[in-house]
Amino acid sequence: MDTPGSAEQMQDDEPKDIAERPKWDNKVQYLLTCIGFAVGLGNVWRFPYLCQTYGGGAFLIPYAIALVFEGLPLLHMELAIGQRLRMGSIGVWNSISPYMGGLGVASLAVSFLVGLFYNMILAWILWYFFHSFQSPLPWRDCPINLNHTGYVSECEKGSAVNYFWYRETLNITPNIETSGSFQWWLVLCLATAWCLVYICFIRGIETIGKAIYVTVTFPYLVLTIFLIRSLTLPGATDGLIYLFTPDWETLKNPDVWLDASTQIFFSLSLAFGGLIAFSSYNVQKNDCERDTLIVGLVNSFTSIYASIPIFAILGFKANENFNKCRNWNILRLTNSFNIGG
Repeated sequence: MDTPGSAEQMQDDEPKDIAERPKWDNKVQYLLTCIGFAVGLGNVWRFPYLCQTYGGGAFLIPYAIALVFEGLPLLHMELAIGQRLRMGSIGVWNSISPYMGGLGVASLAVSFLVGLFYNMILAWILWYFFHSFQSPLPWRDCPINLNHTGYVSECEKGSAVNYFWYRETLNITPNIETSGSFQWWLVLCLATAWCLVYICFIRGIETIGKAIYVTVTFPYLVLTIFLIRSLTLPGATDGLIYLFTPDWETLKNPDVWLDASTQIFFSLSLAFGGLIAFSSYNVQKNDCERDTLIVGLVNSFTSIYASIPIFAILGFKANENFNKCRNWNILRLTNSFNIGG
């Protein structure tokens, strides 16, 4: 029969490296870190895209079902095993079973590859950020040609936005057979992005916990600014009606349910190993069930919150295109009438 003394002895028998593992300064740091790790491009880009693809509000139904029966249980499992075993992803799965150690290695490999992908996007963001201090913005108008007789012909065939992206930023080659050179401006932006990551991780959770106050809250501030501005645009209501009006026939499509289940992994960042590592810095008596609900619900709220300004802007663009098309048709009819007269 176990006694309180034997339980205390079991805790004292823990390995020193586990017993002396650092802990979060407070609960807010831990929750913000988990939310910041979970919330990402899957919420801001992929979720609105899937809503638009599958009939707006209809996608919210399979998404909510997948969240309850797939996302929250897996999220709770990752937080629980990390908190109980107090190890990273590789150590946790090796402790559960040596045959499952490959899961931790796979999580590490996936996280590394996704980190490369995300940092390249961050480099593009920095490039646009540095150029946003110019007036006028370089992607507003086409640049003047070398002879100063007009605009660059390549830009005139498309748009100033596309020209700045494909020529000024990426400087793409005419075809895949032609090899391009290093774009030094992107190399510098990418190096800056990696330096920022290094600064945030230089002292483990001590620096992560401080940086997370800015890196997590600032995107919500930006989303709020976009939300307020987008709701004032003409036609924004049409986009929101499309977002929250379900097309019930779409639910008969099995792809909707498949993409909703897949979106949960993107949205909550499951199976990447990061959540296991973050929870390992908690005390073992921490209420991980409550943490699961907080992280899961905030993550889903963020997906919907980010979709509102996007669909409002889509409604505005649709309204603009409709008005341009209508005015063009009216002009053609008027000219035809005058010519006929």
